[in-house]
Amino acid sequence: MAKLIRSKLNHLLSHWPASTVAACSWLHTQGYSYALLSQYRKHGWIKSIGNGAVVRKGDKVDWSGGLYAIQTNLKLPIYVGGKSALMLKGHGHFIPQGKDWRLFLYGPPNTKMPTWFKKYAWNVELCFISTNLFSDAPELCLSTHDMGSYSIRIASLERAMLELLSLVPQEQSFEEAKLLMEGLSTLRPQAVQELLEVCNSIKAKRLFLFLAEACNHEWIKKINFLTIDLGNGKRVIEKNGVLDSKYNITVPKVLKINRNETKS
Repeated sequence: MAKLIRSKLNHLLSHWPASTVAACSWLHTQGYSYALLSQYRKHGWIKSIGNGAVVRKGDKVDWSGGLYAIQTNLKLPIYVGGKSALMLKGHGHFIPQGKDWRLFLYGPPNTKMPTWFKKYAWNVELCFISTNLFSDAPELCLSTHDMGSYSIRIASLERAMLELLSLVPQEQSFEEAKLLMEGLSTLRPQAVQELLEVCNSIKAKRLFLFLAEACNHEWIKKINFLTIDLGNGKRVIEKNGVLDSKYNITVPKVLKINRNETKS
C-alpha cells in the first residue's frame, strides 16, 4: 500500500506544474481519493491553502498559480482582464506590487469564484467583475499568457481596453484611460472591429473610438463604423465636462484640445 501511495504521489508531482494550486475536486477525478490526499497532507507532501485547494510542499504560489487551477482544473470562464491584462502585457506606468495592485478578474454573470481563492491572502486587492460585456462572443480575443512553468488566460490588449473603459468613471479615471490608450498604437484593426461589433456597452465603444482619435492612432482609419452600433442619444460620462459632438459623450475639459469639434 505504501508503495502504491508513493507511486501515485510521484506521478502527481511529475505532472503538476510548479508554483500552481491544484483543486481537490479535480484531483479526485484523476484518481486521488480524499483519503489519499489526506495521507499526503499528513506526511507533508502537500499543503492545504483553503477548503478544496492544495499546493506542493515548498512551493511559493501567487494569485496566478491559483487562477491556473480555476481555469485548468475547474474549467471556469474566469480570466485576467481590464487594467490587469494591460499591465501584464507591459502597458502601464508601472506594475504595482503587493496590496497596491488591484487584480481585475472577469467572468460572465452567475460565475462564482471559488471560496478558497477569494479567502486566501494573495497579497493583492481582488476585484472580480461579473459582466456580459461580450456575451455574444465570450471567448473572443482571449489568449494565453506565459507565467514560466504554466500559462493563464488573459484578455488581449483590444479587449482589455474596452473592459477598462466600461468602468469609467466609477472605477477608472479618464486621465489614466487616456494615458493607457496612448500606448496602444499597434492594436490589430480586425480584432478591434470584431470586438466593437459585439461589445454590449455603448459607453465603452464611444469612449474607445474617441480616445483612439484623440491619440491619432493610425489603426482607427481601418475601422468600419457602419457595422458598429453606437446607440442613440447623449451619454453624460463626465458631469462637468464638455460635449464631444461626434460621439455624443461628455469628456473632461482637458481633452477638449484634442478635437476641434468638441464643444460645451
